[in-house]
Amino acid sequence: MPELVRRNRRMSWILLGVFAALAWVVASVLVAMGTPDPTAAVGIGGVMALTLTGVRYATAPRSALLANHARPAPRDAYPRLHNLVEEVALAAGVPAPSVYVVDDPAPNAFATGRSPDRAAIAVTTGLLDKLERSELEGVIAHEMAHIVNDDVRVMTIAAATAGTIAVLADLFYRLLIWGVPGGRGRGNRRGGSGVLVLVVGPVLLILAPLAAALLRAAVSRRREALADATAVEITRNPGGLRRALEKLDADTTVVRHTSHATSHLWIEAPDDHESRHPGRLVDKLFATHPPLAERIDLLRRLEGLPP
Repeated sequence: MPELVRRNRRMSWILLGVFAALAWVVASVLVAMGTPDPTAAVGIGGVMALTLTGVRYATAPRSALLANHARPAPRDAYPRLHNLVEEVALAAGVPAPSVYVVDDPAPNAFATGRSPDRAAIAVTTGLLDKLERSELEGVIAHEMAHIVNDDVRVMTIAAATAGTIAVLADLFYRLLIWGVPGGRGRGNRRGGSGVLVLVVGPVLLILAPLAAALLRAAVSRRREALADATAVEITRNPGGLRRALEKLDADTTVVRHTSHATSHLWIEAPDDHESRHPGRLVDKLFATHPPLAERIDLLRRLEGLPP
């Protein structure tokens, strides 16, 4: 188990490094449309990518809660939920996060934030209605594991960088069509940077957002597998989480109060749940979570049960 944790963390940070490099390249090519100096384009592109990512990173947790229609869960209305969150946080050794509820019949939950002391956990009303206490504890432990393992920060960075790449690609497309203010538009590009824009730019326009989506999915899959393992360490009860995932797998209700941009945050991604061809290679590549069947099999092995 410790080796799995180390391997997943190491690979996640490597993927984030690739993410950052991709954002830098896209921004640099974009800036090259307006300057003949490649060195300046690289420098300005780096600053642009860093600034956009920083802004998106700062606003991402709040945006995730709003996008999923999460509302604060009053303690007097949800005493069991608050007690479980506080108990699991104590066992995990982190501050109790803020607690939110999403009014949705589908059983699901997610965590968001930028650090363990600035995190939040949101659960759907469907999860509260359909899970027993030990199962709900397993789900809360899974979300708490994302906080313990710093996944909330990693995934916020990944989502922010992917968003930056998408914004830059869209801006590049608009400038490519309408031209750059000041005369360096269509038909008026000279020098090495102009050739770079004309040759490399359209390729990046297509491939950069695609690569960003693939990288974000790869990071998310690793963090989900790690969170399941960490949840078992917190609760010492793999059966609770295993039964919860079995119920989620059997439940056909899909979360409606969500968006594609936040699908990777949920314990069961709504996008993956809706996939019509879960066994196809393309679906596997873009899936933000390992298949529930694989996660359940791992938990069964931890229980000493046959797959």
